[in-house]
Amino acid sequence: MGEDTAWVTVEFKIPRASDGDWIGVFSPSNFNASTCPGSHGSGPGPAICSAPIKYQFANYSSVYNRSGTGALKFQLINQRQDFSFGFFTGGLSNPALVAVSNRIVFANPKAPVYPRLALGKTWNEMTVTWTSGYGISEAHPFVEWGMKGSHPVHAPADTVTFGRESLCGEPARSVGWRDPGFIHTAFLKNLSPEKEYYYKIGHTLHDGKVVWGKPKSFRAPPYPGQKSLQRVVIFGDMGKDERDGSNEYQNYQPASLNTTDALIRDLDNTDIVFHIGDISYANGYLSQWDQFTQQVEPITSRVPYMIASGNHERDFPNSGSLYNGTDSGGECGVPAETMYYAPTEKRDNFWYSMDYGMFRFCVADSEHDWREGTEQYRFLDRCLGTVDRPKQPWLVFIAHRVLGYSSGFFYGFDGAFAEPMARQSLEGLWRRHRVDVAFYGHVHQYERTCPVYEERCVPDGHGQGTVHVVVGGGGSHLSSFTAVAPPWSVYREMDYGFGKLTASDARSLQFEYRRSSDGKVYDSFTLHRD
Repeated sequence: MGEDTAWVTVEFKIPRASDGDWIGVFSPSNFNASTCPGSHGSGPGPAICSAPIKYQFANYSSVYNRSGTGALKFQLINQRQDFSFGFFTGGLSNPALVAVSNRIVFANPKAPVYPRLALGKTWNEMTVTWTSGYGISEAHPFVEWGMKGSHPVHAPADTVTFGRESLCGEPARSVGWRDPGFIHTAFLKNLSPEKEYYYKIGHTLHDGKVVWGKPKSFRAPPYPGQKSLQRVVIFGDMGKDERDGSNEYQNYQPASLNTTDALIRDLDNTDIVFHIGDISYANGYLSQWDQFTQQVEPITSRVPYMIASGNHERDFPNSGSLYNGTDSGGECGVPAETMYYAPTEKRDNFWYSMDYGMFRFCVADSEHDWREGTEQYRFLDRCLGTVDRPKQPWLVFIAHRVLGYSSGFFYGFDGAFAEPMARQSLEGLWRRHRVDVAFYGHVHQYERTCPVYEERCVPDGHGQGTVHVVVGGGGSHLSSFTAVAPPWSVYREMDYGFGKLTASDARSLQFEYRRSSDGKVYDSFTLHRD
């Protein structure tokens, strides 16, 4: 097979066909087919001790139930190990292995793949992160880069990984565990604003041979205060899905591919992307982080892809998160914080500040305490309060959970319309520092408020209120609204989509909500400033 993706056809025959027959993709190819009931939680999926990467029912082949023969197509991605296919009867809850296919492997299973860009800790630094099977004892990782026509230079890369013991619970530490390989990050410094750069990821082996990734390019960010066309895409809760129609564990992100494809189609009109929590929905099945990084690679290899921490990345009982749910499946933030770079000061405290041209972004970590008196609250006060507004007029607050306003049903049920104590702690900050827009995910829908303060709409243009926008319809199953819209709710839609901010000067900021299904604009507003 090639080096990053391949389509494989699996043919099969059995004397007596059943609706419960299925075929799983396993990697490594030597897997444990014993049943492990209870280890996979409550979600649907095969109850076996080596979780398949994905699976299809045999009757997806149209002639199977009639003839007992069939053929299915699977898309495989390079995940550093060999593959095999297992045929099972007995359904998902009581599976019995019937046969195992021959072993197959990519031409170079260790090849560097799935580059992902992110801004560094200064405006003129771009980071490149990727995954490979090469440890530092085997090869030297680097990025070759430069402007077109210039002599390229090499930037060395740091290398990290994590083990099963770094995770905090099931299924991540048991049936969902899979070796993540090695994650490399290089720092490309002293970029010229808005210039085009070309780059290639690579590894130099001990014999001098270089293993290259595919050539890519990016445009350097604008300097703080630079007046130019700047376009920012923001969404949450996207997850991943399989292009071959396969099923996965935690398989409830039906519009993930629609959103991904809509973003790819509009990539020439996008400068930076924020995915604000609930990223892959791997939920402890670590192979799915590879599935996600491959799915979004056409985006992440060309524009900075900035993330925020959500409950499905971080939360687990007694792990230090603010909430004690089990949504991370025992990951406790480790895969997300390793797979994707963010300019945080401390790795587990996933809050950070970022300057991008006329924007200042203050990204909160809603899974750690943000209340008044905490370390995060002090950070947010500094981030919001130190921006030079004549140079950077557009101040944006970002968090995964709704810390502002939402009429999603589970927020409106008790009348709070947000996380408990959120507005009591933070609304004073937003008003004092004149935050223009706040974005959230977590609720799988779209909603926009008027400029609002203390549940009252206030006039735009005077810095007295903030527009709060929920953009949680990236791909996961949709959430319902309260029956009656509150007075501050201007527009709400139970559909999949994403938001887009566009600024070209200090006087106006345009926002658009686009549906993932067609990429068209269904809601918009413009903020005006003197």
